[in-house]
Amino acid sequence: MWCHDIGREQAANKPLLKTVFQVMMRLFSPRKTTLLFVIRDKTKTPLEVLEPILREDIQKIWDSVPKPPKYKVTPLSDFFNVEITALSSYEEKEELFKEQVAFLRQRFFHSIVPGGLAGDRRAVVPASGFPFSIQQIWKIIKENKDLDLPAHKVMVATVRCEEIAKEKVDHLTNDEDWHELEKEVQSGPIPGFGKKLSTILDTYFSSYDMEVVYFEESVRTKKRQQMVTESLNLVYPAYKAMVEHIHSKSLKRFKKELEEAVKNGEGFAFALRQYTESCMAEFDQGCSDAKIEQASWDPSKSREKLKQEIDAYATSLCATQLSEIRSKSEAQLTKALAEAVSSFLESASPDTWPSIRKLLKNETEIAVLNFKSAIAGFEIDDETSNELVESLKDYGRSVVEKKAREEAGQVLIRMKDRFSIVFSHDNESMPRVWNGKVDIRAITKDARSASLKLLAVMAALRLDEKPDNIEATLSSALTDGIGATGSLLEGSSSSSVNPLVSNTWEGVSPSDVLITPVQCKSLWRQFKSETEFTVGQALAAQEANRRSESWLPPPWVIVALVVLGFNEFMALLRNPIYIGVIFVLYLLGKALFVQLDIPGEFRHGFLSGILSLSAKFLPTIMALLKRLADEGQKFSGSEASSNTTILRSENYGAGVKDVQLQDPARSSSRSSSVEGTIGDNLFQQFIVGA
Repeated sequence: MWCHDIGREQAANKPLLKTVFQVMMRLFSPRKTTLLFVIRDKTKTPLEVLEPILREDIQKIWDSVPKPPKYKVTPLSDFFNVEITALSSYEEKEELFKEQVAFLRQRFFHSIVPGGLAGDRRAVVPASGFPFSIQQIWKIIKENKDLDLPAHKVMVATVRCEEIAKEKVDHLTNDEDWHELEKEVQSGPIPGFGKKLSTILDTYFSSYDMEVVYFEESVRTKKRQQMVTESLNLVYPAYKAMVEHIHSKSLKRFKKELEEAVKNGEGFAFALRQYTESCMAEFDQGCSDAKIEQASWDPSKSREKLKQEIDAYATSLCATQLSEIRSKSEAQLTKALAEAVSSFLESASPDTWPSIRKLLKNETEIAVLNFKSAIAGFEIDDETSNELVESLKDYGRSVVEKKAREEAGQVLIRMKDRFSIVFSHDNESMPRVWNGKVDIRAITKDARSASLKLLAVMAALRLDEKPDNIEATLSSALTDGIGATGSLLEGSSSSSVNPLVSNTWEGVSPSDVLITPVQCKSLWRQFKSETEFTVGQALAAQEANRRSESWLPPPWVIVALVVLGFNEFMALLRNPIYIGVIFVLYLLGKALFVQLDIPGEFRHGFLSGILSLSAKFLPTIMALLKRLADEGQKFSGSEASSNTTILRSENYGAGVKDVQLQDPARSSSRSSSVEGTIGDNLFQQFIVGA
């Protein structure tokens, strides 16, 4: 053996050595046969180092060999005398190599001398017994079939058929047509792939059959099978790629056709069956076209995988389509319910929840009908269909519940809005005027009762038509009287047990509670505190209107004016000219007040008003005097003018009366324009009188 093969399995012929051990134990008894191991091309490693390694390997082989029972414990040394020698490299040390070979040759020449290679002479037989000994050895060989040597023609056939088969496989590997076909199949399916590849294979298989026709049939058949197997292993990756292309193409076509069918409104189940059959037929046709005559490859696994992928995609697409249909139905149901429910809850009338229930029932029925019509083409089983319908109904109920909870979160705002509408507007939706005839106490009671009804409506969900006493409970617990200012008094003090000290309503499921009794009590308290200001403003406005309507001073003031002003009154009667002077001064002052727009100037502050008036005072006086002069020139002393002046005076008196009866909260701009008109009339009257 070669020096570098020491320690290797096949290169060191360990299997052969194992066979030698087995055969020797079958044929012979322990006889000290010499096993000479010649190491070729010995390296620099000393033989003393290599020899223990080799002997250890030999001992391991001996220990692993199955032995007859009688030789179970027999050591290697009883059968064999192991010797190891080494030869130097012929290329590097030619002279030394030849000397070592000559020495080894002499050992074979003198092998039978004592200590020679013949070994132990105890097992030798005399020459007279040699034929019988050979017969016994041959008998043992014949009885052990595994020791038979093949016939010469079998050996020749084996060698030649193997060489020819290897040659054909090599030619197939390097075949240009095969390489071109292999390259094309990597990029996509090839029409007639199976026929083309079968032709290439048949060429080499036929050539093999022609060349081995005269060899042993069993040997050539065996080697042909080996060649076919090796050739098919070579082309199998290309066949597999072809099948994968067919698989991918069929699946892609199925997906495209099914999606188009769904978009065009075809029945999903019908389209699925139709295109599944078409896809599988296309795959079978493609596999039939790709079939190789020399192989029995079955594409059933790939076909089964394609069927599984089709089913998986169909299931996914079905789920997606159902989800879209469901989402669309839910969106339509939300659109139909959300705003309407919000409107009903804002109105908070006695028919609010019956109207909501009716709306929910009608819209849910419409949505269910549309949903069933949309999923009819899917041919879903009744159980699944019922589950989807119930889910849609539950969704409609959840929309109402969600909207109700949103509105319940804004109940305080809704209550204040309801109070403001009822309190500030009459039955004809006209703004109220807080005069002395209005009963603010009754209006406040009505407004807060309306807000309380809204709170009762928003306190719980009522989708199951179950009776409840929420409104009565709130009314009895929160409104048993009205205070002097129109505020409602809580009736908890008159009841031994407060029904609002709880987290649930009697006869109402906890899941249907939107606002608990405790929260209602807290909201009512906050609501009252925030509406007290509005009631107070109304009372203040009513009191102001009452005062403005009584334009005469108190009687005691009138008596005091008569008593204390008697002398001045008599003086005016004796000197009427004073009346004219006072009247002219009043007209001048009123005209200046209107022209200077004193309230408007002081609107931006006292200092800025003084500065502005001081700058405008003199120009305004000059403008008035000029206007008086112009009016005097236009005056004519005709009787018609006098009558016209008297008529204007009467109109002035009526205008003054109207102004006194108007609400003091009128805008300053309108007062200014009226007073300006009155001032002009007074100036004209003064000039005419003069």
